Amino acid sequence: MSATIPAPHTPWIHTARIALALAALVTVVVIAFLWPSFTASPRNLPIAIAGPSAQASAVESALESASPHTFRFTTVANRDAAVALITQRKDYGAIVLGAAPEILTASAANTAVAQELTSLAPTLHATTTDVVPLASTDPHGSTIGAASFPMVLGGILGGALIAVSVVGVWRRVSSLAIYSVLGAAAITGVLQGWFGGLQGDYFVNAGAIALVLLGIGGTMLGLVALIGRPGIAVGPVIFLLGANPISAAALPIEFIASPWGAVGQWFPPGAGATLLRELSYFPKSDMTFPWLVLAGWALLGLLLSLMGHFKNSGAASTAAELEAERPSA
Repeated sequence: MSATIPAPHTPWIHTARIALALAALVTVVVIAFLWPSFTASPRNLPIAIAGPSAQASAVESALESASPHTFRFTTVANRDAAVALITQRKDYGAIVLGAAPEILTASAANTAVAQELTSLAPTLHATTTDVVPLASTDPHGSTIGAASFPMVLGGILGGALIAVSVVGVWRRVSSLAIYSVLGAAAITGVLQGWFGGLQGDYFVNAGAIALVLLGIGGTMLGLVALIGRPGIAVGPVIFLLGANPISAAALPIEFIASPWGAVGQWFPPGAGATLLRELSYFPKSDMTFPWLVLAGWALLGLLLSLMGHFKNSGAASTAAELEAERPSA
C-alpha cells in the first residue's frame, strides 16, 4: 500500500505577497469610495441673479468675499428667466433682488445646494421658493444616489456571468440584451412603482437603466473576449473603483474635485444618474449628452465583443492550419 504524498505548502514569501496585495486592494477601495465625499466642497455653483445691476453687483461681491469661489453667477433679466434656467438644469437656483427679495431653489437638483442657498435668506432678508421640489414619495432625494451602486454592480455581474457561462458572441450579446431589458424593467418597477424614487414615464426610465446595464455589461463581455478571464477584473476597476465614486449620483458635479466630476459624466454611472434625475424632475433640460454616452458605451461593448470574436477565430484558424501542415508521424 503506497503512502499518500502530502500536498506541498505554499511558500511563505508567496503567502506574504498575497496578504500584502489584498491589503493594498482594500486600501484602494476605501480611498476610491471615500475620497469624493471627504474632499467634497462646493466650487463655482451656477446660480442666476436678477435685479437692479448695482444691487446685483453688490450682492455678488459680498457673497464672493464671504465664500470665495462658491458661486458662479449668471445675470438674467427677471424672475421668469431665472426660473427657465433652473428648470432647464442650467442653474441650481437663483437670487431675485428688488423690493421683495426671493431665493429660488431646486431641491430636486440637489438638496445640499438648496440648503446652501436657503442659508442666504436671512442675510438677504429674502423669502425662499423651491421651484423644482422633490416628490413627496422621495422627500430626501436619496433614491437615485442609492440606486447607482446596485446598477453598476448589476452591470458588472451580468456581463461577467454571461461571459463565462455563454459560448458564442451573438449568444452572449443576445443574453446580455435580454438581461438588460428584463433587469431594467424590474429595477424601474422597484424604484418607481414601489419606492416612488423615480418620476416621469416608466418606459423611458427603464430604457435609461437598460442602457446603463448594457453599457457596463457589454464592456465586460468585450474585455473578456479580448483579453480573456483577466477582463473580469478590469471591468470592476473601471466602473466600480473609477467611474462610480465620481459619478455625481449623490453629490453635485461641482462638489467633486475638478476635473473629476465632469470626467465622471462620460461613464455609465454618471451619465445614468444624471439622465434619471433629469427624466424625473427636469424634462425641459437637454438630455442629449447622457443618452449619447450610454449608447456609446453599449456600442463599445458590442465592438469589443466582435473584435474579441474575430481575434479568437483568427487564432483558432491559424492553430488549425499549423496543425494541418505538421507532417504526420
